[in-house]
Amino acid sequence: MGSSILLLILVSAVFLINLISAADPYFQSACVNNGNFTANSTYGTNVNRLFSQLTSTADFDYGFYNMSVGRSPDQVNAIGLCRGDQKEDVCRSCLNETVSELEMLCPNYKEAIGWSEFCTLHYSSQQLFESMESSPFRILYNVNNASDVNGFNQALSSLLTNLSSRAAAGGSLRKFAGDNVTGPGFFLRIYAIMQCTPDLSVQNCSDCLTTATERIYSYCYGKVGCRVLQPSCNLRYETEPFFTAVDDIPPPSPPPPSAPPPEGNENGNGNKSNTTRAIIIGIVASVVGILSLVLCIWICLKLRKQRKIVETAEADEMIKAESLQFELATVRAATNNFCDENKLGQGGFGVVYKGKLPNGQEVAVKRLSSGSRQGNLEFKNEVLLVAKLQHRNLVRLHGFCLEGDERLLIYEFVPNTSLDHFIFDPVKRAQLDWETRYKIIGGVARGLLYLHEDSRLRIIHRDLKASNILLDEVMNPKIADFGMARLFVRDETQGNTSRIVGTYGYMAPEYAMHGQFSIKSDVFSFGVLLLEIISGQKNSCFQNGENIEDLLSYAWKSWRERTGLNLIDPTLRNGSTAEMMRCIHIGLLCVQENVSDRPTMASVLLMLSSNSTSLKVPSRPAFFMHSTMESDMSSSYGYNSSVSDSKKSKEESLTLTNNDVSITELYPR
Repeated sequence: MGSSILLLILVSAVFLINLISAADPYFQSACVNNGNFTANSTYGTNVNRLFSQLTSTADFDYGFYNMSVGRSPDQVNAIGLCRGDQKEDVCRSCLNETVSELEMLCPNYKEAIGWSEFCTLHYSSQQLFESMESSPFRILYNVNNASDVNGFNQALSSLLTNLSSRAAAGGSLRKFAGDNVTGPGFFLRIYAIMQCTPDLSVQNCSDCLTTATERIYSYCYGKVGCRVLQPSCNLRYETEPFFTAVDDIPPPSPPPPSAPPPEGNENGNGNKSNTTRAIIIGIVASVVGILSLVLCIWICLKLRKQRKIVETAEADEMIKAESLQFELATVRAATNNFCDENKLGQGGFGVVYKGKLPNGQEVAVKRLSSGSRQGNLEFKNEVLLVAKLQHRNLVRLHGFCLEGDERLLIYEFVPNTSLDHFIFDPVKRAQLDWETRYKIIGGVARGLLYLHEDSRLRIIHRDLKASNILLDEVMNPKIADFGMARLFVRDETQGNTSRIVGTYGYMAPEYAMHGQFSIKSDVFSFGVLLLEIISGQKNSCFQNGENIEDLLSYAWKSWRERTGLNLIDPTLRNGSTAEMMRCIHIGLLCVQENVSDRPTMASVLLMLSSNSTSLKVPSRPAFFMHSTMESDMSSSYGYNSSVSDSKKSKEESLTLTNNDVSITELYPR
C-alpha cells in the first residue's frame, strides 16, 4: 500500500509539472497602469469575489460574461469572452486559467487584460460594458512571408471585409464570424475569424475590427499568419484550418446525474467498503496537500520574479543608457576626426559624417552644434526615447556620445542618401520605376502609422519631406530627422505652439498660420510627399510647360478635369496607371484644408493596400503658402537640411506615454 501511495504522489507531481509547462504558449497579458490596490483593501476583496464567481455565474451558452462586484469607488467590472467556436468545457477552463495567469502576472493592478488561445478576460475599475476599446493590444505573427504578397493580401482583404460585416451584424449574444477563401496558388487557402464582445453596437464592433485590420497592414504585411488581440475585439488568420464552424458546435449539455452512494450488505462488505474509502480519502488528501505545496512554491517564485522586475526597472534604464553611450575617441576614429571627406550633409543642429566602427559597421554620426541649450540629462532622456523606436521604416539610433562640449548621435548608415536626391533629379529619377515608388510610398505610410498609433510613444514628426526620407541599399524608405518631433501622451490628440518649425510647402495650413498641430499635420505632409513622388517635381516650384504653379493646385485641377495623367512623371513608362491615379486621389484626400476631412495614416495604409476600399471625393486642397524661406531645426539624421534657428525651447520637451504594446513572432507549427 505504501509503495502505491508513493507512486500515485509521483505521478501526480509529474502531472502538475507537465500542466504548468504546457500553459498556453499564446497567452498575452496587459497590466494597465490605471492604479493599484492593496491585498486587504475593499477593492482587493471585490477582485477576489469576482474571480471566484467568474465561471460559476457566466452564461456559457454563448461564451460571454459581464459582471460587476462592489460599489463605487471600489467597484470591479469584468468582461469575459470565449472564442465563438468553442464548447462550454473549453470556455470554462480557459477563463479559469486566464484568472490564474492574471493573478500572477498583474498582482494588485486595478486593471488587466489576459488573452488566451480560446478566451479573453478584462477587468477594471472603469465601466467596460458597451465600451469599445482598441488599446492596449498585442500582435502575434508567423515569421514566414507569402510567396505572392500582393495576391495574398488581396484575397485576405476581401475575406476580412466580409467577416467584419458579418461579425458586426451579429446579435446581442454572439458577434463572431469565421470563413476561408482561396489564396494565390491552386492549393493555398486562407482561414480567418473575427469576433467582438456582443455588448458592442454594430458601429462600435465595425470600428474595432477596422482598427484591428489596419494593424495587420502595419505589423503583419505579407505574413502567412497573424493575430491582433484588442480588449473589445480580435481577429486571426492562418493558412491552415484552426477553428470550427459555429453551426457545428452542439449546445451545452446538462450536468450528469449524481451516482447513488454505495450501500453495505448483510455479509459485512459495508465495513470493508468504508475502510477502502478511508484509505482512498487519505491518499487523495496527501496528494492534494503535496500538489498545493508545489503550486504555492511556484506562485511565490512567480510573484518574486514580478517584484524583481518592478524593482529593477529603473536600474535597467540606466544600464540601457550606458550601453548606448560611445566614447569620443571611438567616434573620432570612426569618422577620421570628423574630416570633410566623410561629411554627408549639414542641418540646423549640426553636421552629419559617415563613420566605420571598430567592428566594421558603417554608421552616420550627427555632430550637434554647440549652440544647443539642452542639458546632459535631457539629452540622455531624448536618446533613450528615440532609441525605443524600432521599425523597419525608421532610421535606427545606435547610440550617443556626451563628452565635454561634444554631443553626438550615432545612427545606422543608409547608403542611398535621401529621396530628394533621386526624385527631383532629372536623370536619377528615372532609376525609380513605379514599383519602387509605390514601395517607398507604402513604407513611409507604415513608418508614420507606427509613430502615430503603434509605438510606445505617440509622435508627430512635423517635418516630413523628401530630404528626410532615406533609402537603403534596396530602396526601402526610412523616415529620419526627429529633431522637431513632438511626443504626446496617449490621450493627447493635438497641440499648439507659438514657434513654427518645419518646411513651408509641407506644412498643414492650421499649423503654419495658427501653430496648431496634430497627427493630421503629418498626414498633410505625407499627401504633399506622395504627389511629389508621382510627379517627380517639388511642390514649391511645380512647372507645367512654361507656367510655374504649386503642385497641389495643379493636382486638384487635373483630378477635377480628369486629366490626371498629365501630373504623372513622364519617366514612368511602365506601371499600373490605375494605381498611380488612385495614389493621386489619396494624396488629395491627405491635403484637405479641413483637418477632419483628412484620413488617418491607418486609413491611408488600408487604401493603399486594398483596391476594394472605396475613396471619398476630395474637395479643393488647402491654400499653399508660397515662401522662399525654409525653417529647419533638424537634430536627428538628415543629409541636406537647410539651416535655421538651432535653439530648442522648453515647449518642445519630450513626454513619455504609458501605452503598452508588444509584438511576438510565431514560428509555424
